Amino acid sequence: MARASSRANLPNPKRSLRSDPRASMTQPPKQLIVVGQGAAGLAAALAAAEEARRTGLTLAVTILDKAAEGEAGGNTRSTPSYMRMVALDRVEESFAADMMAATDGRGDRRYFERLAAEAPATMRWIGSHGVEFHKPVYYLAKGPPRIQPVGGGQAIVGALTKAANAAGVTIRYGCTARALAVEGGALHGVEIESGGRTEIVAADAVVLASGGFQGDPARMREHFGPRGETMKLISPGTRFNTGDGIAMARAHGVDVSGQWDGMHCEPIDPRSKNSAPVVLVYPYGVVVDKAGRRFFDEGAGLVHETWEAFARDIQFNRPDGTAFAILDRRLFDIPDWQRATRSEVPPAQADTLEALARAIGVDPAGLAETVARYNAACTGDASRFDAAVCDGLAAAPGLFPPKSNWARAISELPFVAYPLIGAIAYTFGGLATDERARALRSGEPFPGLYAAGEITGHFYGTAPNAVSVLRAFVFGRIAGLEAVSYLRGNG
Repeated sequence: MARASSRANLPNPKRSLRSDPRASMTQPPKQLIVVGQGAAGLAAALAAAEEARRTGLTLAVTILDKAAEGEAGGNTRSTPSYMRMVALDRVEESFAADMMAATDGRGDRRYFERLAAEAPATMRWIGSHGVEFHKPVYYLAKGPPRIQPVGGGQAIVGALTKAANAAGVTIRYGCTARALAVEGGALHGVEIESGGRTEIVAADAVVLASGGFQGDPARMREHFGPRGETMKLISPGTRFNTGDGIAMARAHGVDVSGQWDGMHCEPIDPRSKNSAPVVLVYPYGVVVDKAGRRFFDEGAGLVHETWEAFARDIQFNRPDGTAFAILDRRLFDIPDWQRATRSEVPPAQADTLEALARAIGVDPAGLAETVARYNAACTGDASRFDAAVCDGLAAAPGLFPPKSNWARAISELPFVAYPLIGAIAYTFGGLATDERARALRSGEPFPGLYAAGEITGHFYGTAPNAVSVLRAFVFGRIAGLEAVSYLRGNG
């Protein structure tokens, strides 16, 4: 595994953090604008403010966020913020190779190698600002190693906002960035709308960290086709991610990256008022549409291996974009089964399949036939059932769709059902950046322009599990450090 570079080391506490007073008297401060106050934006702003003080650069850092103060934080604010690390000080040796595999070999290896190298130092730095981490038990199934901030994304936003304020960063809420101000090929500001008027905020460098375009129905339909515009957003903060930053950069020729019809989406309970109310018990029963028919292999893999394709299928292929997980009483026997749902609404329950079907709006005859056919194919030893791993308990050949794992008859009362819809977390298409978080135009760095987080591309095929917030932190911090280096004349 690559080691963190010295560029990413924490500032030496023995060195002075005071700027050179002579510089402040003779030179106006440089201006760094950061668009977006999620993980990437906060990391960029805080890192830049600290690095400027450490190196004696007189710098004013301003974050612009379109949300009101109590809602700012984008996707980060509502996410559990799992991060793919073995521990706070290391990632898996295979991290970069795993990322390349997840992106079908189309990702930028240098980008993922830099992510692996800088992750430990970045997490130490985040920890130094009051964020605590633990190793969570992830739903029910085993998977790649993860750490998580105690308190999730809301704790991150709170701690780093407090640190940014203490470092002198200005945060302006209710500001929608509309365009980059470029003159003679040189970046000199950001055009914003705020309080019903338009203004240009001066900038010597800009970090774009305003997320993807999942909050814009028109862009969703453009890239995902019919029903794209109606896809449920997984959390409240997601609605602010409308692709503004992507459009701003593309207007000036910035290259793009990632799969534009790709996204990370998950199955959620449409009845719930919670943020990201995922329901991940579906592998342990069957999933049917409104006609009561199965349509995919619920046991094809662990939930983080199947949830994207499953949620996408529900949204784009099922009547009314709805499906139903059908289980029985034995769901409640799975140790800590509640970890696999984040819905506060209990499942529907009934003592007959007909009553359950009528309660959830599914065709009773279709459901009865499906469950009978499924039960007849559950010929394996049910004692082998293990919710935590792919247990190999497959249905008998001939069942279609097949059931590759967890094929246990649905027979013990009461019968149980959760309604499911697909909800989008973020889009894959975005801006092209290099391993130094520099925005690229015709393959070359755009002077003074940086981007980090979900606004950048790099993802293809499926989302690498537990990487989104991690890369936002790492490349947000890199962007802030690189911006200061650029403003000091080191390009």
